[in-house]
Amino acid sequence: MIGRLNHVAIAVPDLDAAAATYRGALGATVSDVQDEPDHGVRVVFVELPNTKIELLEPMGEGSPIQAFLDKNPSGGMHHVCYEVDDILAARDRLKQEGARIIGNGEPKIGAHGKPVLFLHPKDFNGTLVELEQA
Repeated sequence: MIGRLNHVAIAVPDLDAAAATYRGALGATVSDVQDEPDHGVRVVFVELPNTKIELLEPMGEGSPIQAFLDKNPSGGMHHVCYEVDDILAARDRLKQEGARIIGNGEPKIGAHGKPVLFLHPKDFNGTLVELEQA
């Protein structure tokens, strides 16, 4: 069911500083900042030959990323994102298997303009999983 790894997301307390570190120290290509108010985050993508790294900064105190940073002030790995061909079919299959979908179960549009869902980390070995329709 899952396809390729789309990205690994890292929560950061300062998006501009984190992007500068990736650009400078690692010589990476980093996208422009995108505001994603529906998800409560600002993001940039670090482009790699085989995948992307998504750097996430909270947009306000109500952001789920702020809650993560409250527990991990320096930041850290937040989630992994896998591609699926059909997000609704993937959701239905996962629900039949007993996996919990975070939120109301309906996909939202993610930073790449495609439908996404998040799966509860307790069902996936402590890892928050995002699914994105390819």
